[in-house]
Amino acid sequence: MDVLEDTRTLLTELIGFATVSSVSNLDMIGHLAARLADCGAEVEIWHDETGTKANLFATLGPKRDGGIVLSGHSDVVPVADQDWLSDPFVMDEKDGKWFGRGTCDMKGFIAAAVVMARQYAQLDLQRPVHFAFTYDEEIGCFGARALADTLRQKGIKPAVAIIGEPTSMRIIEGHKGCYEYTTHFTGLEGHGSGPDQGVNAVEYAVRYVSKLLELKMALQGRAPASSRFEPPWTTINTGALIGGVAHNVIPGKARVEWEMRPVQMTDADYVKDQMHRYCAHTLIPAMQAVHADANIKTEVIGEVDGLEPMDENAARDLVMELTGANGADVVPFGTEAGIFQGLGMSVVVCGPGSIDQAHKPDEYVSVDQMAQCLDMLGRLSAKLV
Repeated sequence: MDVLEDTRTLLTELIGFATVSSVSNLDMIGHLAARLADCGAEVEIWHDETGTKANLFATLGPKRDGGIVLSGHSDVVPVADQDWLSDPFVMDEKDGKWFGRGTCDMKGFIAAAVVMARQYAQLDLQRPVHFAFTYDEEIGCFGARALADTLRQKGIKPAVAIIGEPTSMRIIEGHKGCYEYTTHFTGLEGHGSGPDQGVNAVEYAVRYVSKLLELKMALQGRAPASSRFEPPWTTINTGALIGGVAHNVIPGKARVEWEMRPVQMTDADYVKDQMHRYCAHTLIPAMQAVHADANIKTEVIGEVDGLEPMDENAARDLVMELTGANGADVVPFGTEAGIFQGLGMSVVVCGPGSIDQAHKPDEYVSVDQMAQCLDMLGRLSAKLV
């Protein structure tokens, strides 16, 4: 079979599923499930509590521990307010590139893996190969976390995972974590002419952000000497401060949306502890001295651990052999890889396309990158028999 043309066809179909994180992914998951079942894979679909999202986990080969996982997320980021030259959900080919939302992030890898399933199914497999396709990676890796829980409950223990996020086919053995929060401030509204009569939620939110900025600087001095990340320290970013209704109204509500990207777990614990203490001992007492019901609460949007570089990494060694690469890198962006590592697997991130194209209008993956990915997955066949 012409695997590149088959991949192009399947990717065209996958791009047609507008699986933005705010909507269901069930049609795409059902489409992939049917394709894998046709190859003889044992396919399981595990829904979320709403029934509108699902993970797919399929297996070819013997039912035993030690398998290899090929993993990708089914959701894509929105296209609203982006200036596309073509319909983002209709794949377009031009100048050796395939354009469309999700082509590189990361339906290209999913299409390649599913196309190769037909080839794997014809082998006398001695080692299982698993296909893990998740929901809601873009908004907190909720699907991967649910998948990990299910694998634990069922006692399924693969040994190696290849996460096909766009890395330009470089082997990535480490990345920072991604912890996202929304902190809500409840004060007391009043007229702007009497500031002492109310509790200004925006002003307390500003003080909260000021503390985050203080910790942001302090974290630079905590960077491990061996850190390979750029920058080498844990970062904090304030994404939004929202509150207020008018010039002359003391705002009673505000919220701060922020994140940190830890290079080590002790940094995450340090930031959370410092912010908790600052709120509990400084901000909240001052707020409640005026209004007893004033408060600050932090909502955890997602806490996704990073992928820790390991001296011994079977996944890295395997993919180096498959691709001919002579080294591995680290990156600052996050993926689901740390969740798979938390299950005891050796993990790398390696996939077609560049992260520079992800989330942007006119997202694309080059045909050359897809060919390289298919070559890597083709060489994997020899490791399964």
